[in-house]
Amino acid sequence: MWVTALLLLLLLLLLLLLLLGRRGASRLEPAGRAVLITGCDSGFGHLLALRLHRLGFTVFAGCLCPGGAGARRLQREAAAGAGRLRVLRLDVTCGRDVQAAKELVLSHLPDTGFWGLVNNAGISTFGETGWLSMEKYEKFTDVNLLGSIRTTLAFLPLLRKYKGRIVFMSSIIAYFALGNGIYSMTKAAIEKFCDALRLEMKKFGVQVSIIQPGNYARSTKIQPPVSAEEIWNELSEEEKAAYNKEYVQERANFFNSIVSEGSPNGNEVVDAMVDALMSPAPKARYMVARLKEKALVLVCALFPTAVMDFFLSYALSK
Repeated sequence: MWVTALLLLLLLLLLLLLLLGRRGASRLEPAGRAVLITGCDSGFGHLLALRLHRLGFTVFAGCLCPGGAGARRLQREAAAGAGRLRVLRLDVTCGRDVQAAKELVLSHLPDTGFWGLVNNAGISTFGETGWLSMEKYEKFTDVNLLGSIRTTLAFLPLLRKYKGRIVFMSSIIAYFALGNGIYSMTKAAIEKFCDALRLEMKKFGVQVSIIQPGNYARSTKIQPPVSAEEIWNELSEEEKAAYNKEYVQERANFFNSIVSEGSPNGNEVVDAMVDALMSPAPKARYMVARLKEKALVLVCALFPTAVMDFFLSYALSK
């Protein structure tokens, strides 16, 4: 018993020291530090590119559609920023794009060098396991998981050289799934990749952080409302025989109701991303979620799977 109490006391003291260390040290100076962000067409990546540029960072904003509305807005911002913001085409599933991005960064590095990589690009969709084709599983894995790994591997030598930061966009959905198991799967996988990378990079002075947002669907374009009609039309005959159209409509309504309840304030997530890049002692994980979402994560992490399944099944039946 006394051993357990001693361990708890030591953990509390360690936590207190970490908190005091975060408060006592000053934040880093952005001037002369370069950051590459993927997925800047919209959502968190777009907001972060604008924020970092205004803070004084040199920003390389990767956009899937460099001629789109989001990229044009960033280019307007760049026009007033003395060349510190550059918009580039970056499809994280394309090795040539990633290599071209690295060459662009190398040719325009500021004095302090390459400071941060933010793996933000991602896609989401809705559908029960058998409703989704193998092609969709491959696409989501390539964007959400392999895309982040592909970009990280390309920039790892620079990050080691300058003792920089790597930030990954995960989600509380890494802990459970409610109609979007394909998205949950990729986020759970990227968490494990980050866990390995974080430990391996400590010896080089490279910090790795994971951002875990709750429901921010209204502040991003990652998950538009779903159409039951479109889902039904794409189902195979075997899936149509196992389900019915009314069930698909109920599931679509349920998922759309969750999407509509999402927070519109994406800057809450961006605040965490900025802290991960600027804090002298960044956290390994930043969970930015409502209290009920954090409570659900706690249930998933601490309670038996049967308890978790009960809560999720209840939610799905509502």
